[in-house]
Amino acid sequence: MYKMIVCDLDETLMSEDGTLSDKNTAAIKAATKMGVYFVSNSGRSYTSFQNDLQTMGLYDQENQYSISYNGGLISENKGNRPLVVNAMDYDLAKQVFEIGIANSKADTHVYTQDKLFIFNTIADDAVYLKNRGVTFEEMSEPNFEQFKNLNIMKIIMDLPTMELRKQMQADVEAEVDPSKLAVTYSSDRYVEFNPAGIDKGSATLQLAQKLGIKPEEVIAAGDNGNDLPMLKVVGLPVSVANGIDSVKSVAKYITEADNNHDALAEVINKFVL
Repeated sequence: MYKMIVCDLDETLMSEDGTLSDKNTAAIKAATKMGVYFVSNSGRSYTSFQNDLQTMGLYDQENQYSISYNGGLISENKGNRPLVVNAMDYDLAKQVFEIGIANSKADTHVYTQDKLFIFNTIADDAVYLKNRGVTFEEMSEPNFEQFKNLNIMKIIMDLPTMELRKQMQADVEAEVDPSKLAVTYSSDRYVEFNPAGIDKGSATLQLAQKLGIKPEEVIAAGDNGNDLPMLKVVGLPVSVANGIDSVKSVAKYITEADNNHDALAEVINKFVL
């Protein structure tokens, strides 16, 4: 019996327009009514999906949990209480940031524990974020010192092609010890830098251990590169139909539906209800 579902949001649970479908919502509510944990496991900030938690019936609930920032933060939904904070070392984050802002084609995101800041905001990225309820503050100057006393969860860059994203990774790793970083790709637009050892998979295992749940009792669903770590550590890794090839290659189940056609309802109805 599966006791927990960890699920990516964008391009997995959510439709392309950033909305949560009625069928997915109903399936999630049915699963949680049975006592199965449903855990949003997102690269985004927890602040950006509070409305979705409300729709799911999980908003501000005790003994219900969320994972955000690619595993950077595990929190209880009640009061968004932090349980585990996996922040970046300040000097490491500063190095990655400075390499990012040197590329004029990139906009560079700094995620603190509670807020997103963006330098060199690109219009297309701003629209993408707005459609998903993500608020941010534009940085008019690349002043990283303002983050000195804050928890920095991750640094990411939006770039228009995979070639440019891979080049950004290479540029960063030419200056920063790669063993200090966990690097992933997401949403066909971002290259993401977390501290080494921190990813959606490590956070899934941390939460499962706290709840007394075995890895084989967990379902994970995703579509993109930053989902791979969680798919590789659970009992039932699932790719939605629109998942990239590397995600499909590790999945034990690939949905017939894509994210625009209730893929998560398909998973829950088949394996949980």
